[in-house]
Amino acid sequence: MTEPNRDEEPPPGPPVGALVGLLLVILLVGGVMFVMYRLHQSAQMQDCLASGRTNCAPIDTQQR
Repeated sequence: MTEPNRDEEPPPGPPVGALVGLLLVILLVGGVMFVMYRLHQSAQMQDCLASGRTNCAPIDTQQR
């Protein structure tokens, strides 16, 4: 019997695992950015209300 050559590496498989991992990281970063944006909006509203103002609602600039 011949022993297999240990210097040879098996051929790499398709990069499906790497692509799934990259997609997961992109989704996580997007989710974190969304949550940070919403927290920033909430903090701005709380700062406005804490300063005693009564017109803190965001202005709707869309024409109906």
